[in-house]
Amino acid sequence: MTKGSSMNLHRLCAGLTLAEKVSLLTGRDFWSTRELARIGLRPIVFSDGPSGIRGQAWDERDPSVNLPSASALAASWDRDVAGAYGAVLAGEAQRKGVDVVLGPTINMHRTPGGGRHFEAFSEDPVLTAELAAAYTEGIQRHGIGATPKHYLCNDFETERYTVDVRVSERALREVYLLAFEKAVTGARAWLVMSAYNAVNGATSSENPLLETPLNDEWGFDGVVVGDWTGVRSLNSARYAQDLVMPGPEGPWGEALVKAVEAGEIDEAVIDRKVLRLLRLAARLGKLDGSPLTVPRTTPDVDPVRFAREAAAEGAVLLENRGLLPIDPSGVRRVLVVGHGAAHPRTQGGGSATVVPAHVVTPLDGIRAAFPAAQVAYRPGPLVENGLAYLAPGRMTNPSTGEPGAHVRFLDSEGEVIHTEERRSSDLVWFGGDAPIERAATLEVSTRYLPETGGEIRLGVSTLGLLQVTADGHVVGERHIEPVGTDLGAALLAAPVEAFPLAVHQDRPVELKLTLVLRRADAGLRNALGFRIGLLPPEIDDERLIADSVAAARDADLVVVVVGSNKELEAEGEDRHTLALPGRQDDLVAALAQANPATVAVVNCGAPMLLPWASDVGAVLQVWFGGQEIGAAVGDLLTGAAEPGGRLPTTWPADEAQVPILRIEPVAGQVHYDEGIHVGYRNWLRLGRTPAYPFGHGLGYTTWTLEDLRAPATVDPACGVFTVRVRVRNTGDRAGKQVIQLYGARAETAIDRPVTWLAGFATVRLAAGATGEAELDIPVRTFAHWAGGWAYEPGDFTLTAGFSSAHRPLTATVRVE
Repeated sequence: MTKGSSMNLHRLCAGLTLAEKVSLLTGRDFWSTRELARIGLRPIVFSDGPSGIRGQAWDERDPSVNLPSASALAASWDRDVAGAYGAVLAGEAQRKGVDVVLGPTINMHRTPGGGRHFEAFSEDPVLTAELAAAYTEGIQRHGIGATPKHYLCNDFETERYTVDVRVSERALREVYLLAFEKAVTGARAWLVMSAYNAVNGATSSENPLLETPLNDEWGFDGVVVGDWTGVRSLNSARYAQDLVMPGPEGPWGEALVKAVEAGEIDEAVIDRKVLRLLRLAARLGKLDGSPLTVPRTTPDVDPVRFAREAAAEGAVLLENRGLLPIDPSGVRRVLVVGHGAAHPRTQGGGSATVVPAHVVTPLDGIRAAFPAAQVAYRPGPLVENGLAYLAPGRMTNPSTGEPGAHVRFLDSEGEVIHTEERRSSDLVWFGGDAPIERAATLEVSTRYLPETGGEIRLGVSTLGLLQVTADGHVVGERHIEPVGTDLGAALLAAPVEAFPLAVHQDRPVELKLTLVLRRADAGLRNALGFRIGLLPPEIDDERLIADSVAAARDADLVVVVVGSNKELEAEGEDRHTLALPGRQDDLVAALAQANPATVAVVNCGAPMLLPWASDVGAVLQVWFGGQEIGAAVGDLLTGAAEPGGRLPTTWPADEAQVPILRIEPVAGQVHYDEGIHVGYRNWLRLGRTPAYPFGHGLGYTTWTLEDLRAPATVDPACGVFTVRVRVRNTGDRAGKQVIQLYGARAETAIDRPVTWLAGFATVRLAAGATGEAELDIPVRTFAHWAGGWAYEPGDFTLTAGFSSAHRPLTATVRVE
């Protein structure tokens, strides 16, 4: 900001009372900060991303664009894609009246067992850092704030509120801090979110790391906002923690005013926090009289088109035995198999979830891509063990006659204090207008039209005392309590209770569900989850597999979609196995034996075991591909789009290979004993060969690397040096390739990785064309942390290739 603007902020701060200052440092409600009209300060509105903007309400009546997951974005290895991704989010934020996006999530894929890896980028600090900076800049160049999170080492979910991560200072600097550093020093992030967990004995919101290196070394002048309910003590006000969310209650408030008045905390500490909040408000146009440093502009990116393109850019072709791409004109019969083909996972579970206006399923996309073919579908064996939400077309609101449900909130006297007409059975209130804190009872009513007759298992996921009635008769009552201590997981993935119910096909049944609200834990008093659906009946998986195999024998092409389910890959819980749930492995193995023209499409957010990968014609990893996942699948199968992705994380062949798999804390601590040897670095150190290495990915053309040129010597003082790699597309169609540059040093007195990613570049060339990738590499790639950045003089090796296991070109660089 300009000097004059800074002086104005100081003047505004000086004119506030202590009580006013402190009041600004805790949120007004779940998603916004407090206003102060007399100085022209308006509320700042936050919203969860990071792969879509939900807004202040989690509501199907105000849908959001659902972009591919962060792991899919990272798989693109493309800064331009990350920048456009941020721009789409900025446009969505503007549309929904949001000022700050709570993303990107840039924690590390330290182990494939992390339950929230779909929301983070990569196991490599350089790849994560470069894309995080591009994402952040893509948001902020349109006048919306970005919030890199979670600072720091929130790399797993187990005991995330209380766990203490023990990690060396060198590993912190070289691995876990790098992405935050790049987002702050490179993209000038306006906010950073502190994590729930502790690092080296200090809770993240009370940790010296908030000051050093974030503020004093990197020059961060923005706001450190706590993860929701993550700021839990008055003591945290002594640290460089600036804002408590959500409000209106919190640990600061009147207690902080008294601490300042008693001389226990200097008022200058409060002033610094207030100045940062005012600076953020000025940047966002929320402070009258302060000019915008970055005017709000409308991004010139079509969100739906971008969602489709981004899904293809991140899709990784793991295997291809000459089957892909397929000319649709030569295909008469296509068989599509798998629950995920008709009900894909477009996003992971938890606070990042948004409600899209539509989802193009793989089945939809394949039918569109093969218009002249007969496309048959078989569900295959059971994958989802949880709720299948009631289809909106099978629900009628008894109040309006429209599709959906009628919702009422009642107070302790039984008086109605709020009503909603909803269009879904997946109901979450996470902020918004519903007076949850004042309500005693929730009622949900709908007229449900069963698709089948007999006994169904109606399932409800919520917390509190629940009664279910059908046609006026009580079906059952349950008292549902949370499992575990993770409040967010309890809200977003509450236990499911089953209510057996006899129904007749196509004969409507009047359902009324009454919930006596449980008095919520502090910080979640304005939040509630209430989900209604059907639980699966007993199904003969063997018969379903046999049915799919029989149909596969007569098909010209078989596409089987496999992946995780709602019980896997969600906020609040880590994975205990990397195996596909249910009998999906048996399904794919049987289909491959029945028909070699079988493509396995993998729909998950993090590494899974694929024991049948060498038996099928092709394996295509599409991650949680967003709302256009099916359209992208059709494009990729036919070659209308190139599978542009490369793995951002190593994929194992079996769990015994994985250097770090189990994440359970011991005595409340997790020790990062591998130090700087994270991800593929650890695999190489231990001499283990994965199923697919970091950086792996195939395409639809062929490539040759022809030349690697690097300076003979570099001086650390120069900051950046340039490496050039010449590459040729030797195939018969245009394509995309990712040039990856790795560093190494054979003779060294320092503990170093066997090799490490130094930089990367994306090239796109026509058939037969030659191009040159120019990579600007920080000299710090050769440095190590020893109380400061230090350099071991001598020769380092640079290798260029297409993955961490394919590095055919070599150059030597001497560090002076």
